[in-house]
Amino acid sequence: MKGVFVLLEKLSWRYATKKMDPAKPVAEDKVERIVEAARLAPTSSGLQPFQVLIVTNKEVRERIQPIAWNQSQITDCSHLLVFAAWDNYTVERINMMFDLVNDERGFKSEGWEAYRQKLLAHYPQRPAEVNFEHAARQAYIGLGLALAAAAFEGVDATPMEGFDPAALDEILDLGAKGLRSVAIVPLGYREAENDWLVNLKKVRRSRENFVIDVK
Repeated sequence: MKGVFVLLEKLSWRYATKKMDPAKPVAEDKVERIVEAARLAPTSSGLQPFQVLIVTNKEVRERIQPIAWNQSQITDCSHLLVFAAWDNYTVERINMMFDLVNDERGFKSEGWEAYRQKLLAHYPQRPAEVNFEHAARQAYIGLGLALAAAAFEGVDATPMEGFDPAALDEILDLGAKGLRSVAIVPLGYREAENDWLVNLKKVRRSRENFVIDVK
């Protein structure tokens, strides 16, 4: 139970940091643990239909800032995470993940192979936009775990949808990788004296207005 209380305390501590200190870099081991939390996220059918780009290049982040409402965190942060979902489910991608599972586990399961055929008969036939939206929802599961991991590490993280996805895809050449950007997360440390939000009370709806108990 202690671990749960610590996590809840960390989640209460975190907020969407508005001003990050560019002079305070996040240690690489912390960044790797945050990204690892996203990698370990559960996804539908275990397909992991998204990737995380870690952008530290200053010039690239300066190109991203104007297409992200000129938010200062883009350039002030230590590391910019970009969550990018598969643009479609293809036969090759589905087979890649099923083959990986078989290789890692060292055996084939009749039920697992039957499930592979079920997905192959269904997913690639759907419109690409439907598949992308499904993949994007999986990316958000990873995003949530990354935010929790960042809080646990004492690292500030600000999830953002306020950017032009098509422009970001072009800057990062995501189309060539079969990816489309979904969300971005600057990682860094708050510059408290210049952040208007830092000392404001965290406000969330009460349990009574948030949870519906069905008994």
